[in-house]
Amino acid sequence: MPQEESPARKAPRRRPRRTHAERREETIAKIKAAVVESIAELGFHRTTAAEICRRSGASWGAAQYHFGDKDGILTAVLLDSFAALVDELEGLPREGASLAERVEQFVEGAWRHIKSPHYRSTFEILLNLPLEVLAEHEDVSAQSIFETWDGIWRRFFPEVELAPGRRITLQYYVISALSGLAAFRKFGAPTERREREQLRFVKETMIREFSSAG
Repeated sequence: MPQEESPARKAPRRRPRRTHAERREETIAKIKAAVVESIAELGFHRTTAAEICRRSGASWGAAQYHFGDKDGILTAVLLDSFAALVDELEGLPREGASLAERVEQFVEGAWRHIKSPHYRSTFEILLNLPLEVLAEHEDVSAQSIFETWDGIWRRFFPEVELAPGRRITLQYYVISALSGLAAFRKFGAPTERREREQLRFVKETMIREFSSAG
C-alpha cells in the first residue's frame, strides 16, 4: 500500500499571481508612501526624485508614468491626506451625542490626523508647492479644501447658526491651532499635560462660540 506523502515533502503551494491592476496600485501606493515618509523625516526640499525612488523601490520612469512629474505625486499625496481626514471623521459623531460630546469627537478626530506624519508632509507640501501648481488641480485648491472642511463641520454641528464670517473665523482658528500644536512636535513633543491643555482650550473656545450663537 503506497505511503501517503508527508506534508514536508509536498510541493509548496503557489501564491496567486497579482493582476496588472494590483501591481499598478501597489506601485502607486509605495511611491506616495515614500513621499510622506521622506518629507516627514528629511523635509520638503530634501525629498528628491532619487530619494523617492530609493524609498519606494520604483524607478523614476514608473513614477512619471503614474503621476506625470513630481508635482503630480505631491498633489496625489495632498488628495490622500484630505481623504484620510474625512475617513477619520466619517463614522462620527455618535447618534444622539450632545453638542459638547460632538465637539470632543470633532477635535480629537481631527487631532489624530493632524498630528500624523501624513499631515506633517501635507503641511510642508502646501507651504512649498507653487500656487500655480495647486491652481491646476481643482481637488486641492483652497476652495475645495475649505468646502470639504466646511461640509464636515456642518455635519457635526447642523444646529449651530453662527454668522458666516464668524463660522469661517472659528474654523480657521481650529485648524490653525491644531496645525500649530502639531508643528511644535518637530522641535520636541510638548508634554502630554500641555498638549491636553491646548486641546481643551480649543474645545472650550468652540463651545463658547457656539453658545453665543444661541
